[in-house]
Amino acid sequence: MKLYSWNINGIRAVYKKGLLQDFVARHQPDIMCFQETKATQDQIQVDFPEYEEYWCSAEKKGYSGTAIFTKESPQDVFYGLPADIVEQYELSDAYGDTTKEGRVTTVEFEGFYVSTVYTPNAKDDLSRVKMRTEWDPAYLTYMKRLEVEKPVIFCGDFNVAHTELDLARPKENVGKKGFTSEERSGFEAFVDAGFVDTFRQFEKQGGHYTWWSHFGAARERNVGWRIDYVLTSPLLVPLIKSARIHPDVMGSDHCPVSIDITL
Repeated sequence: MKLYSWNINGIRAVYKKGLLQDFVARHQPDIMCFQETKATQDQIQVDFPEYEEYWCSAEKKGYSGTAIFTKESPQDVFYGLPADIVEQYELSDAYGDTTKEGRVTTVEFEGFYVSTVYTPNAKDDLSRVKMRTEWDPAYLTYMKRLEVEKPVIFCGDFNVAHTELDLARPKENVGKKGFTSEERSGFEAFVDAGFVDTFRQFEKQGGHYTWWSHFGAARERNVGWRIDYVLTSPLLVPLIKSARIHPDVMGSDHCPVSIDITL
């Protein structure tokens, strides 16, 4: 099974340009997880008849949103975070209510769950770091709950570089958005809980990134950040044949990440 995750940064624009169609034709994913769709399902008619589509869109038009396209029909689909977990954490701030921004889509198959997440951005002035200290543990709580039932694969834009290997210029960015101690600790908590960063099972070196600034020809010079991940329950790790980053796929300021797993 080939699972891909991509912050597509506007599915309508990427589809209109034909880039999404090219991506699907070339890579033939079994499951596609998208973040930052910036659309509702009725705003775009995509022609992928082999896939079932499950969209979780923001109430605010043209903002945020996640979706999962799958060739296999899931047993169940869940949108957002469970109500009781939402009640445990402070997930609203001056910017809005993150639970109404379409940030989580989860599907259940016979032997495993797949969840995709678009983690709130901390903002340049770090005004949303406090939100991150609530959001990250809330999502982790959800993944741990699902894992009690069956293994989980969760993926998406986590808006953080976990270690110094995960960005081109770590020293210059310490304490800045995407590389604060709070954000990094939030991601480390997933690892401490036993979940596995699949890419690091195969690649121990730096220089591999999933997001680049639009400025200064950053992508061409590969001055980027690895902030998009696929994580799994440890039970699934022996079944993973590969974990890759696809910087050659264009259309967004992010590129897709993927795993090939025998399930």
